[in-house]
Amino acid sequence: MGQAELPYRTALVVEDDRDLRDLAATLLEETTLRVVEAESAEQALHFLRDRADEVAFAFVDVRLPCLMDGVDLARTVSLKWPWIRVVVTSGDPAARIDQLPRNATFMPKPWRAFDVLVEAERAIEDAGMPPPSPMPAAWQSPSH
Repeated sequence: MGQAELPYRTALVVEDDRDLRDLAATLLEETTLRVVEAESAEQALHFLRDRADEVAFAFVDVRLPCLMDGVDLARTVSLKWPWIRVVVTSGDPAARIDQLPRNATFMPKPWRAFDVLVEAERAIEDAGMPPPSPMPAAWQSPSH
């Protein structure tokens, strides 16, 4: 009898570089989001077709194998599942960033853990979930 259960929310990490995918997934596991990993846009779309209603946050690299890149994926997600907060990342300044949908956020590589967690927290807030536990001091942005 107390509170109704909140919907289960997921973070989808789409990155072909195994080390970066693992790093982002490990970081996002510190939030209240469940983490699912994909190494291509096609693999991410396969997951989204069945489970998009569970996804609050997508962290997507621009350069991905197969036919679709991260910009194509961000555009598809924006059209089909507009409630999903999409953050697109790249180390290439010419990575079609100008073609991102308006509601997608660009984060240059190398990204900071703090910035990723802030975006995840925004997705959690947008989904109506309680905020994640406090960030470890090592991840917090230094005060200026």
